Amino acid sequence: MLELFFLIGFVAMLLVTGISLLGVMAALFVAAAFMLLGGLFAMVFKLLPWLILAVVGVWIYRSMQKPQVRRY
Repeated sequence: MLELFFLIGFVAMLLVTGISLLGVMAALFVAAAFMLLGGLFAMVFKLLPWLILAVVGVWIYRSMQKPQVRRY
């Protein structure tokens, strides 16, 4: 929701200051790309403890398994 308010305010301020519509569209595209990348990094940091827990769980599970004899 805050991203939507940011985009509306961003476009409104660019139009009020006299930037052309093409410039507004280019700036809007760049701002959306930065927000997308920022959101992806924020999601990775938010899920990082769960990812580490999953890796530790798989490591413990594999260490408890008996090594299987390979029969070729």
